[in-house]
Amino acid sequence: MYDAATSLPTATAVAPARPQSNPSGASTTHGGPPVKRQIVCFSFYKVMPEWRRLPAEEKAAHKQAFADVLARWNKPGEFLSLTYSTLGIRGDVDMCIWSIGYAVDQMNRMRSELIATPLGGYLTTPHNFLAMTKRSQYTIDREDESEGEGRGAIRPGGQKYNFIYPFWKTRPWYLLPATERKRLMDEHIRIGLLYPRVKLNTTYSFGLDDQEFVVAFETNFPEDFLDLVQQLRETEVSMYTLKDFPLFSCVRMKPMEMLDRLG
Repeated sequence: MYDAATSLPTATAVAPARPQSNPSGASTTHGGPPVKRQIVCFSFYKVMPEWRRLPAEEKAAHKQAFADVLARWNKPGEFLSLTYSTLGIRGDVDMCIWSIGYAVDQMNRMRSELIATPLGGYLTTPHNFLAMTKRSQYTIDREDESEGEGRGAIRPGGQKYNFIYPFWKTRPWYLLPATERKRLMDEHIRIGLLYPRVKLNTTYSFGLDDQEFVVAFETNFPEDFLDLVQQLRETEVSMYTLKDFPLFSCVRMKPMEMLDRLG
């Protein structure tokens, strides 16, 4: 939300600036060294009621097989998954798996292995968001949030809570002159920087999925995120938000703890 990257400024109001083509998938905008872009997927699962009525021993074996896939796919520098519980927070999903890799096929294979487990046969996927990292075209005066890499890569923090949602701008926003967009975003950025305990991860979905962006706010202080969102509603630039829901409030925990909370 307060990430100016979601504004996608252009050199002129008529012809948007395009990043230099790079077959390797490395982002080269902003004039910095190439950074290989990451593929990011937020998958939200709901367990069928029938699964909870299975014998405890059978459920335990299902959980272990599911956790084993997550562990096998956690490869330092190549693929990472973070796990969250949403039980008691939203009615339509029970857990979230946030995965970060470097190829769409890689993400596809990993999710395929999860669904092929016995537990996978009892899961539905009410929501799934695919996105990619790229360099921010704004410089935010803060040292965290992977600024050293210009958001060409994501480095999740260790915060307990993660607030995730898809995001769309209105079409009139993209027709504004770059100078006007910058003016509007200056206030947006200023407010965001008032909340240093909230870490933002912005990813881009243009052409990859229905939404334009997916944003994930990590924090140990939900009250900070609430106040941030409320204050941003009062900014002028908020008039150019087309849609910023559904919103998922997630509690981070280790995979087996997340699975044990299913029942």
